[in-house]
Amino acid sequence: MSSGERIYEVRDLTKVFVTGFLRTVNILALDGVSFDVNEGEILSIVGESGSGKTTLLRILLKALEPTSGEIKYRGRPLKEWRTRDYWREVQAVLQDPYSSFNPFYRVDRILHKTLQKYRPELSEADRTKLIEETLTFVGLTPRDVVGKYPHQFSGGQLQRISIARALLIQPKVLLADEPVSMIDASLRVSVLNLLHEIREKMGLTVLFITHDMGLASYIGDKILVLYKGLMVEYGPVDAVFGKPLHPYTQLLLSSVPKVKERWGSRITSVTIEFSLAGRGCPFADRCPYATETCRSVKPKVVEAEKQHLVACHLYG
Repeated sequence: MSSGERIYEVRDLTKVFVTGFLRTVNILALDGVSFDVNEGEILSIVGESGSGKTTLLRILLKALEPTSGEIKYRGRPLKEWRTRDYWREVQAVLQDPYSSFNPFYRVDRILHKTLQKYRPELSEADRTKLIEETLTFVGLTPRDVVGKYPHQFSGGQLQRISIARALLIQPKVLLADEPVSMIDASLRVSVLNLLHEIREKMGLTVLFITHDMGLASYIGDKILVLYKGLMVEYGPVDAVFGKPLHPYTQLLLSSVPKVKERWGSRITSVTIEFSLAGRGCPFADRCPYATETCRSVKPKVVEAEKQHLVACHLYG
């Protein structure tokens, strides 16, 4: 679902962290990432731990400045948006719902304070009505929420409350960072279905960050695959999952190792650490198809098929 309005235009986004003794170590977290998101789309951003997903989220939340590149939100450079105005339109749902709520406040008080900050024109009666309607929309009974503290809810319930808090502001965009990873597996689909329902009924744009390709395919319209900060593949979910082009995407989709025995001895899934010193394709040391060119020359992003982009020397 997409109404056509461009919500995000991201071009050549790069983030380098300077660290170490005397600040002499450069850590490349994002390496020239480019993509678009249209209104009403769900974009799944997927990659292993350390791929740059969280760095990208923090930049999109205006919580971190990029080193270079440009982001436009609704046609305007992101840096020109006042943070308060931007947060009025863009809300986040984080991985750990317990860490996003003050444990000393009752949940209903937290929801009222959210509305007081972002929608001060509402009366107390209007706030109460909106809170009850929103809690009901996300599948909760308001009387079971009022008067309780965050620790009195299950992870799944509190994540729904977190989604409700974001929706109270009536945002245009929801940034969801691993929103079901800490929820019992039996409840994950219900939360994903809720995000789909929100998109369908409210026209919300969703950026869904995950390490799980199955979840990415279940919820997304498009998928962006990150590896060591580099966008290695980007396109419609059906295209990426039906015909994965990049060897790393193929690895992520390979649920039965013996089908591709070459992967077994040549590639393992690891937590990634990366620095600015590396040259060429960052996946070259794990790829069975790597050549000397792969190790020495960074691959360009090319449109290998219609709307299906890949950064790999196998495709030019």
